[in-house]
Amino acid sequence: MTTPPMLRQLRHDVWATEQLLERCRTLSDEQLALTVPGTYGTIRATLVHIVAAGERYLSRFMKMPDPLLNDRSEGSATLDEIAAHLSRVKDGVEKLFAGQELDPERVIRDPRRKPTDPPLLITAWVLVTQFAHHGSDHRAHIGTILGAHGLDTPEIDVWAYGAANDAVKELR
Repeated sequence: MTTPPMLRQLRHDVWATEQLLERCRTLSDEQLALTVPGTYGTIRATLVHIVAAGERYLSRFMKMPDPLLNDRSEGSATLDEIAAHLSRVKDGVEKLFAGQELDPERVIRDPRRKPTDPPLLITAWVLVTQFAHHGSDHRAHIGTILGAHGLDTPEIDVWAYGAANDAVKELR
């Protein structure tokens, strides 16, 4: 059976966040609080934001277990809590693409996070594409923070994911 391309893309998204989270487990609390101008915020707050947004994107397509991760709590979640919610995201990604119910042209009414903002009508393909882009963008922020502070960054690009899945091989 052929794996749909967007499922492969979102599997990479989850895998890359898992790899980054494992790298961050080696950091001290002080290092998790590092940031640099131009990024989302601290390393911890950015990890929380990536995973919380993943849960929110999925919740527009399916019922997600409560409670969702709160990224408005100033990034106070532990790495274990972030990992537990990332596991939910991973399961949701698999379920979303396991069946045929994902209609990329379906229009979704989004109530918005701020009750004072008017709702949006969003075509499903936009949410799926944003989901894939969002994580990559913010993982790059964490890579920038790590690099700016002289800390090692993990290899989490698509080439590394392909190699980890035996889909990229060096010929000798």
